Amino acid sequence: MSDSNCAAHIVGVQLNNKHVFSKTPQEFIRLIEDFGVEGDAHAGATDQHRFHIKRFGLQPNLRQVHLIQAELFDALLKMGHQLCPGELGENISTRNLDLMKLPAGTRLHLGADAVIELTGLRNPCVQIEQFQPGLLRHLVAKTPAGLIRKAGVMGVVLCSGEVRSGDLIAVELPPMPHSALIYRVPAK
Repeated sequence: MSDSNCAAHIVGVQLNNKHVFSKTPQEFIRLIEDFGVEGDAHAGATDQHRFHIKRFGLQPNLRQVHLIQAELFDALLKMGHQLCPGELGENISTRNLDLMKLPAGTRLHLGADAVIELTGLRNPCVQIEQFQPGLLRHLVAKTPAGLIRKAGVMGVVLCSGEVRSGDLIAVELPPMPHSALIYRVPAK
């Protein structure tokens, strides 16, 4: 696909029906409105993250889809960490789109029909360190202003559709003023 060389596009789609760290590459995934990735353990109307359920009880699922930009893998490779799409638990791996700089409420139009709205940042956890020792320090940084999280973004599905590697991504920014994506702690 020649347009995808410079345009924002998908480079991998992944899911896993079990609560494990990494997700398995797929030919395509189906995004289901108000639910998430069909067949994925984190799909559902309520948050499926086991730690969140234990600590906060049932909450609306603002983490239906996890996205990471493939440029992160490129940067981590230079630091000695080889990663493939899905290994950090993301459902969608992108290229040519700085996900971390998009504001909350950004809508990503994926492929022909699917639309995701970004809700927040993924919080890097100890499982990342267990997956590859030394990796966590590259995905979170402590600064005087607070933590900087680099492990991707979370979103909810607004419109259903199939997405696959090579699909283009169109970005629809929310109305001004924009708010930065943050890690959203579920309400108690």
